[in-house]
Amino acid sequence: MDSISSILDNEIAVDLTPLLKLYKNGRIERLMGEEVVPPSLDPTTNVESKDVIISKEHDISARLFIPKTAYPPTQKLPLLVYFHGGAFCIGTPFSPTYHNYLNSVTSLANVIGVSVHYRRAPEHPVPAAHEDSWLALKWVASHVNGNGSDEWLNQYADFEKVFLGGDSAGANISHYLGIRVGKEKLDGVNLEGIVYVHPYFWGVDPIGSESDRAEDVEWNHNLWRFACPTTSGSDDPLINPAKDPNLENLGCKRVLICVAEQDLVKDRGWYYKELLEKNGWGGVVEVIETENENHGFHIFKPTCENAKVLLNQVVSFIKSA
Repeated sequence: MDSISSILDNEIAVDLTPLLKLYKNGRIERLMGEEVVPPSLDPTTNVESKDVIISKEHDISARLFIPKTAYPPTQKLPLLVYFHGGAFCIGTPFSPTYHNYLNSVTSLANVIGVSVHYRRAPEHPVPAAHEDSWLALKWVASHVNGNGSDEWLNQYADFEKVFLGGDSAGANISHYLGIRVGKEKLDGVNLEGIVYVHPYFWGVDPIGSESDRAEDVEWNHNLWRFACPTTSGSDDPLINPAKDPNLENLGCKRVLICVAEQDLVKDRGWYYKELLEKNGWGGVVEVIETENENHGFHIFKPTCENAKVLLNQVVSFIKSA
């Protein structure tokens, strides 16, 4: 029996390498993004971080970041609410990559950062990540009058200058939240802008260079169905903004979309700009494309020259508020 059990333990049901493997006995092996670093005062950026619980019931938390260069701040600071990538399946705000990225953005843009930890598929299929992130954003908004549960947000956050941001799946979540803010509003919160870095959007019909990458396209279709088993498919409005009748309700007036030349979903980012411009949204949208790079390069190669340039482009967008 032990040998049979051992075989089942190692028999793969779904292989989504390099992200994760799901075994037939239900075991999930995440292949990246699981390393954790504690919050700290970072000596390089002089940014302090701490972890907060948003909902014990739903296992939602966040890592908060605040620049300590001039502390306490002489004026209230803009707020960046950030959502990590990972195909809704991997990654956390507590990994070295996202911890360091938020340290850098917080320092250079002189903002308070809130990096949200949402529940992940397959244990918690999409739309759990989106609903968790909405609860997290409402928690942030609960500090508008200075009587929320976190003193950094109560005392130092400027709710007239709130930004959403994220990469890959996190950019997808930011889009969802932007539309929800536009429809439902958050009292006292002015959503100034949204930053999408390599947004994970998709669709049934291939566009642009997708036609030349059949194997990658099939993998992406399967990945979406894995993350969201109840989906209607790759034209689900959660993954395909072109099918979302509420797109014009995006609740900000400025959008920055960052795409990478070799990224499979690059053309979806450009297409998103077209969609916003033709559907009556009425804001200003800009696309920046990084040459010779692939999806998430700024996270995997944060010290490369293109990553530094991209970081500064994101920071410039926030500081121009």
